[in-house]
Amino acid sequence: MEKYMKNDKAPDRVLFQGAQLSRRGFISSAALLGISSAVSLSPFSALAAPAPAPKKGGTLRLGMSGGNTSDTLDPTLFSDWVSLNQAYMLMNGLVEIDEHNKAVPELLESWEARPGAKEWVLKVRQGVTFHNGKTLDADDIIYSINLHRGEQSRSAIKTQLASITALEKTGADQITLTLDSGNADLPYLLADYHLVVVPNGFTDWAHPIGTGGFVFERYEPGVRSLFKRNPHYWKPDSAWVDAVEVLVINDPTARTNALISGQVHAINRVDFKTVDFLKRSPMLQIIRASGGQHFTFLMDCRVAPFNNNDVRMAIKHGIDREKILNTVLRGYGSLGNDHPIPKTDRFFNHDLPQRMYDPDKARFYLKKAGLEKLSLELASSDAAFTGALDAAALYQGQAGNAGMQVNIKRQPADSYWEDVWMKAPFCMGYWGGRPTADQMFSTTYMSSAKWNDTHWKNDKFDALLLQARSLLDENQRAQLYGEMQSIVRDDGGAMIPLFGDYLDAASNKVGGIKPHPLFNFMGGRLAERVWLTS
Repeated sequence: MEKYMKNDKAPDRVLFQGAQLSRRGFISSAALLGISSAVSLSPFSALAAPAPAPKKGGTLRLGMSGGNTSDTLDPTLFSDWVSLNQAYMLMNGLVEIDEHNKAVPELLESWEARPGAKEWVLKVRQGVTFHNGKTLDADDIIYSINLHRGEQSRSAIKTQLASITALEKTGADQITLTLDSGNADLPYLLADYHLVVVPNGFTDWAHPIGTGGFVFERYEPGVRSLFKRNPHYWKPDSAWVDAVEVLVINDPTARTNALISGQVHAINRVDFKTVDFLKRSPMLQIIRASGGQHFTFLMDCRVAPFNNNDVRMAIKHGIDREKILNTVLRGYGSLGNDHPIPKTDRFFNHDLPQRMYDPDKARFYLKKAGLEKLSLELASSDAAFTGALDAAALYQGQAGNAGMQVNIKRQPADSYWEDVWMKAPFCMGYWGGRPTADQMFSTTYMSSAKWNDTHWKNDKFDALLLQARSLLDENQRAQLYGEMQSIVRDDGGAMIPLFGDYLDAASNKVGGIKPHPLFNFMGGRLAERVWLTS
């Protein structure tokens, strides 16, 4: 039986995520440690400096992009960065993804997979209390999972949880979960940020009660929130600050100015154009991590002309990925290949040739579709990702060389995700990535997924996804996931030109901040892990 116990030890933490330390990586590391890039130091002398000891106190102020006035603290409806971070302040998840992209216990103390990985035994952590004093038990876990499973649920992970056929309390602190087929990656699925835990029967989402490091105080959706430290938090050496205030600042310039002026201690989604400027300041630190974050041009495969794959292929060959990487992202990322699996994933298909800018091939596909020219309207906003409008403008010129006229329709940032995403036939977006290939594909490429944002359907892909999920042989799984990447690349409705590094910036007054391969702000858990040095 496979088992993950609560006392398994994770490897030592690292300063920077990535395969190797380049010159740029060393400079970023030096900035993180408060060292000027003009000073010549070996990495060993930097690492030898004693780290400041954590201390309690103060109010941590975060300036965040990814919030809207339609936001809610109902976990079934989380969709962007601010809600994710607020959720982890107030509530805990079942499983956590650590800095090495591994699934580790949180409110589930351990798990065991029975042979075939169809039946799992989950053990609930003991000695945890909710903010209202209630003791955590198996009923709370079952209720919190079932919030996403019912017929009336609007949860984004309803589809992924549909494979659960039974969820039963088999002891005071034990749950048996049964699937319709094996899933070796179940712990990673249970780490989804929607699966935070509330008391059994709880429904007051305007005033959530959780087991998290902070207690609800004030909340204005899309504007600001204030949460106070939970004095009875069950995690040792966590939740150092007295309070956390979140200010929603979607505009990248305003967000950067708020950090420079001292209005906030840290910001997420740093504008790629300002990273090198901010790195020069001895008062700031840049936190950079490579992971699954990718930027998308989304085509609705249900409507003309995007229901013709030759048109989709023409569009994919009409973009200069290297130019946009170097111009918009300033090199803080890597080339995308029109599928969402990053090079850091163990099932990444290294055999797929990198798609490059080829206007002649784009024209070939247009002609194959019976077209000499193509006129497109691209809905865009920097709400999609920082630099999206610049990327759209560059693509406009590049596509023109391939016989495609792209008209850019600028959209308001505040309503982009409600009014444009998944509604406009051709628009831009982003994904923060997921810890496994199965989870990424299941979230947005499976035909029945709620967040299938290109409305793409491929029966062979769906069948392979279900087949790969139930296999325990890693080599067989790699072969199937590699084939799925090829199908998405050559048939899917998403053009994915770029993977962007996660970039946060913080005052040097913030201690304990580190990179994480899953999402900005330490995977959404920054608030409980950092402290203020002064």
